[in-house]
Amino acid sequence: MTTISTAPAPVRELVAQLAHRRISSWQASYLADEANAVAALARLRRGAGRDAGQVPDLWNLIDTAPLHEVRRDGRPLSERELVRADDAVHVALTLWAVHQQGRGSGMHQTHRRERPRGLGAAVHRLMKPDEIDEPLRKRLVRAGSAPNLTVLAQRLRDIVTLLRRTEAALDYGLLAGQLYQWQWPGGADTVRTEWGSSFHAWREDNELRRTPVAGHPGAGAEALDTTAPIDKDAS
Repeated sequence: MTTISTAPAPVRELVAQLAHRRISSWQASYLADEANAVAALARLRRGAGRDAGQVPDLWNLIDTAPLHEVRRDGRPLSERELVRADDAVHVALTLWAVHQQGRGSGMHQTHRRERPRGLGAAVHRLMKPDEIDEPLRKRLVRAGSAPNLTVLAQRLRDIVTLLRRTEAALDYGLLAGQLYQWQWPGGADTVRTEWGSSFHAWREDNELRRTPVAGHPGAGAEALDTTAPIDKDAS
């Protein structure tokens, strides 16, 4: 007899699933050139890099109601869990809106082993074959060393802008879950490790290499070190 598990999903997974559902729906409508989706993306972009509470216009647009429902174990999420989950979804959705603007294909794509779509892999895709672009690497390092979620969102927006230029896709459900994890004690270390692993997961033979970002010369092959020191004014 097969027993079906009824254990509730971890909150990080709930956040990732919610972001995936919301973005997938908007993305399909946007690519179909539906007016309501085009307008929604314009509103979402205005919230990129800003705290969720600073953009009242998005309160009725970013629907996180499922997170407020009682889970199968009968335990509702705590206030702290809800706030951090709401913030993670806000950052992920607004960054996706920046990434998707004007693109003819979906910039949110699900991560798979044979087709990595984590943040590190996306950044690596921007680099020339067999080279590590130092300015790009430093952007990933700076994101990994952000002191709080607001600064992290701002630094991720810089990276997303570069990804948009070459239509390098990202799994925003995965990113949303990582943003939730980031906000807990020890969470930043976990996420940095995941980004480093994702960076090394990208291989040119996974798919065709995108054109490197103009103005970022290669700096020779080396391992990604998210703890490496960088200049304070590094871009």
